[in-house]
Amino acid sequence: QVQLVESGGGLVQAGGSLRLSCAASRNIFSIRIMGWYRQTPGKQRDLVAHITNYGSTNYADSVKGRFTISRDTVKNTVYLQMNSLKPEDTAVYYCYAQVPGDYWGQGTQVTVSS
Repeated sequence: QVQLVESGGGLVQAGGSLRLSCAASRNIFSIRIMGWYRQTPGKQRDLVAHITNYGSTNYADSVKGRFTISRDTVKNTVYLQMNSLKPEDTAVYYCYAQVPGDYWGQGTQVTVSS
């Protein structure tokens, strides 16, 4: 099992930046995949980016070149640096871990104003 605690959401103007953090309750090398999903009302939860325990990364096409996922293996924390934010990035962002077994954080709201 793993507990995930997110932080860093908020309100930002278009073109601005935010950094999300997701702290895991166990060594992240023991977690197969960690990542971020986002969801808007009435829509499914979509992958934003993920990083494997080997350090490989994957991004949704809509965020490539703007978002960067990284990790701190000492703090057992994964980050999502979001730059050049757009109003369409507005969503609740969820941290995700596949241990195996799927685990989710509580979600953090990101709002980008135009």
